[in-house]
Amino acid sequence: MSTDDRGTVTTGIARLHAAPRLAGPGRFGLVTNHTGVLPGLRPAAPALLAAGAPLVALFGPEHGLHGTAQAGAGEPARTDPDTGLPVHDTYRCDGERLDKLLIDSGVDALVLDLQDIGARCYTYVWTMFDLMVSAARTGIRFVVADRPNPLGGLVSEGPLLEPAWASFVGRAPIPVRHGLSCGELARHLNATAVSRAAGRAADLTVIKALGWRRAMDATATGLPWIAPSPNIPTPATATVYPGTSLFEGTNLSEGRGTTQPFEIVGAPYLDARFAPALAELALPGVHFRDLRFVPAFHKHAGRPLRGVQLHVTDRAAFAPVRTAVAMLAVLRRLYPDDFAWLTTDGGAEKTGHRHFVDLLWGSDRLRRAVDAGDDPLPLCGPSAPPARWAGDDVLLYP
Repeated sequence: MSTDDRGTVTTGIARLHAAPRLAGPGRFGLVTNHTGVLPGLRPAAPALLAAGAPLVALFGPEHGLHGTAQAGAGEPARTDPDTGLPVHDTYRCDGERLDKLLIDSGVDALVLDLQDIGARCYTYVWTMFDLMVSAARTGIRFVVADRPNPLGGLVSEGPLLEPAWASFVGRAPIPVRHGLSCGELARHLNATAVSRAAGRAADLTVIKALGWRRAMDATATGLPWIAPSPNIPTPATATVYPGTSLFEGTNLSEGRGTTQPFEIVGAPYLDARFAPALAELALPGVHFRDLRFVPAFHKHAGRPLRGVQLHVTDRAAFAPVRTAVAMLAVLRRLYPDDFAWLTTDGGAEKTGHRHFVDLLWGSDRLRRAVDAGDDPLPLCGPSAPPARWAGDDVLLYP
């Protein structure tokens, strides 16, 4: 990254704080969490109230309003002690139940300010989608206070999700690494999947982030990094996550329960062959270091594991999805009797449940190719600008 790619970005929520009228008329609810801060790290919700904004309710996604919950959980609904506003937990809430929640909240509009990380399986964008569908059905306006994609916006990676494999880690056909900001993704989904699900598009407004250019990653924006969820502690984690999140669908630890989740993977059965086999692939922008670790919780908690750490040496060249897919092929080849896919109930194969990796990938094509010993890399498709799949009309940034 050159010095020309560095800059200072003004987020959509900072613009809204300076001019509350950008949210439009009437009372609004804020869909946010601990990442919703202004310059100087001041929490946005109390600051908006102090600025006279007609904010009347808060809505939290997975991990909760304060980001305290682990994966697969929200925080209980309650009154926020800092603002006195009611807090509504939206995690795993959709359909008529979500419609009722929005109507009962008394809001005229929803404003979303969440830090996404650019991967399809990261659930914040599907919270946004579900709320947009409910907003369209109930006649509530929807506003996205936009933030940059921390992976930059030049590249998308991986196939589009196939509708038969839709779930809360992928509701609609977008790539594994989508390359859009939340505002851009909202525009795309509103014209496609929201319209189909609700029968009409939502009344959508995007408050752009000023100063963001597509070549900027998280380190170039001038914005502070706040871990968007407990297991994305650093920009380095976000860089690898679109690929190594696939290991959540295997019997390897993806590093949860350590200080480097998703940057390290391992299992009790891995040995000295794994790291050299990955090095032989000469994958661009990454080196693999042999390591041992013991997760404090989650898969293989308390057990000594062997595996690798991904050291990204060139972010522009590094392709996280293709890298992880190549790693999966090596695992199946070297450890055919030990490597296994997990099902959605967390069990081993053949339990009658769907394979979780199929939901993460958006089809069963990756799993079947790896199991057959075929080269799975062609399934990734070439890295392409987001406009290749989303269309130039949804892009808000140069």
